[in-house]
Amino acid sequence: MTTATAVTAPTGTSTWQIDPAHSSVEFAVRHLMIATVRGRFGAVSGTVKGLGSGAKAPELDVSIDVASIDTRQPQRDEHLRSADFFDAAKFPNITFKGRRVNGDVGGAFKLIGDLTIRGVTREVVLDVESQGERADPWGGYRAGFSATGRVDRRDFGLTWNQLLEAGGFAVGDEIKITIDAELTRQAA
Repeated sequence: MTTATAVTAPTGTSTWQIDPAHSSVEFAVRHLMIATVRGRFGAVSGTVKGLGSGAKAPELDVSIDVASIDTRQPQRDEHLRSADFFDAAKFPNITFKGRRVNGDVGGAFKLIGDLTIRGVTREVVLDVESQGERADPWGGYRAGFSATGRVDRRDFGLTWNQLLEAGGFAVGDEIKITIDAELTRQAA
């Protein structure tokens, strides 16, 4: 005999945890002005408060471990961790604090928040789409979101570059961000 556990949909006061095993933070940047290099951060954690039906302004607090950067090229990853780029020894985390939304958190919306890289904080806007909510097979409740955005790396002090002999630069300034997050509702 099996026993079913009823799981109710969350209210606007729910607290959620990012599930790092089912979430990804990826980026893309132009390389040598002819190609795109993609990478990811493997260690992301954080919480969301006030998400769910009836939510007006969820609060999002995310931390990304800079040392977890992975571009599939170890030498490049070490350079990105160095003081030329992220300076992971001095600034071990990238943080994002979401402050407000424009739109329906159950559909498509804009998430506005403060992104901090290398101790520099700038307001950024992410285009977010809800992927839905549902009970999981283990008695929990989950929600999924996909987000995209763009930042200029120079705004955060990431200014290292190399002039190319044929003209132009080795690294583009615009960084495209792609996020897929699965959240688990925490017990009250």
